[in-house]
Amino acid sequence: MKFNSTNKTPKIVVIGGGSAGISFISSLRKRLNHVLITVIEPGEYHYYQPAWTLVGGGLFDLKKTQRPMRTVIPTGVMWCKDKVSRVIPAEKYVMTEQGKTVTYDFLIVACGLVLRWDDIPGLEETLGRNGVTSNYRFDLAEYTWHLVKEFRQGKAIFSQPPMPVKCAGAPQKALYLSCDHWLRTGVLKNTDVTFCLAGEVVFGVAKYVPPLKEYLEKYQAKVNFGHNLIRVDGERRLATFSVSREAGDSDEVTLPFDMLHVVPPQSAPAFIKDSGLSDAAGWCDVDKYTLQHTRWPDIFSAGDCSSTPNAKTAAAVRKQVVVVADNIAALIRNNQPESRYDGYGSCPLTVEKGKVVLAEFGYDGKLQPTFPFIDSSRPGRLAWWLKAWFLPRFYWAGMLRGVEWFTKSKS
Repeated sequence: MKFNSTNKTPKIVVIGGGSAGISFISSLRKRLNHVLITVIEPGEYHYYQPAWTLVGGGLFDLKKTQRPMRTVIPTGVMWCKDKVSRVIPAEKYVMTEQGKTVTYDFLIVACGLVLRWDDIPGLEETLGRNGVTSNYRFDLAEYTWHLVKEFRQGKAIFSQPPMPVKCAGAPQKALYLSCDHWLRTGVLKNTDVTFCLAGEVVFGVAKYVPPLKEYLEKYQAKVNFGHNLIRVDGERRLATFSVSREAGDSDEVTLPFDMLHVVPPQSAPAFIKDSGLSDAAGWCDVDKYTLQHTRWPDIFSAGDCSSTPNAKTAAAVRKQVVVVADNIAALIRNNQPESRYDGYGSCPLTVEKGKVVLAEFGYDGKLQPTFPFIDSSRPGRLAWWLKAWFLPRFYWAGMLRGVEWFTKSKS
């Protein structure tokens, strides 16, 4: 496509004021001065979600994970505080739920994903009580820690739904930090710990499976593969799972619990499919390297809502937004979009207080260590320092402000 820049200031519309949306804006501004940028975001607050796991382990201050949205949106950017109802790509405008129409020259879909608590009957009404919690919600992470520190004996279940989910390691991080606390306080010997996951492997990249299995054995956690949570009875403290069998059929099993940590099913926002922007699974359909839409060259996507087959993590966003900023800047200058994303994602697996297995990998599970001289499969204190101290500070002061350290693609 060619952009007609004669006497025209490019209009950029960003759907989403989360990690991808704000970081993209900051990166684009490093490349282009004269652009009009509008971000469409209904939320009052911006969150650093990767720290919620630490909050659930009593290791991080919840208040430090939240800031007012207005403080992270770069100066000069128009904030449309609304939700998108539909995109009309043929006419290059966005419709909002409040009836506004926002036109664009380039559109970035960076709206994240939707946590489908409603897909599990009985779950929403018992969240935050009856021993049912989740580190995937700001207002529940502290309840997780309350349950962990007050736990004395009984049955603790940690669930993981089918992929894809954001931060795929978070379900078992909750398990590891809980069990580490119980081990240190002498409670673990009186606790029956079960990890119920819908998949058939503990982790999708083989290199990191052995150390994770060692910790599951250390914490005496029973692993139930092929178990997908489908119903919760909070009052009776019962969790029902659909269990996949080798023959291809399934049945149900109901397990009692005293504590249940739930990770909900997740999907792309409905407007992506309703607007004809999705692939068959509902995610924004983009080229996995250029992040440009497969049918609409003036649309790009970054973050959890895109169809790219990478781990949905903040680390992936950090690289994606640079690629999108490069390629949109190239198109505005009537050059070809040549920047490519290599599928990089990172999952700092917090296996105990003070130790992290830093999993870093790209497309097809190819290892992409930032520090090749360190064996990333071994739990380490350097990775802990990165996870618990450096990365939260870098997020607010660096990533959201366009600092692009270690973002060059290796493909």
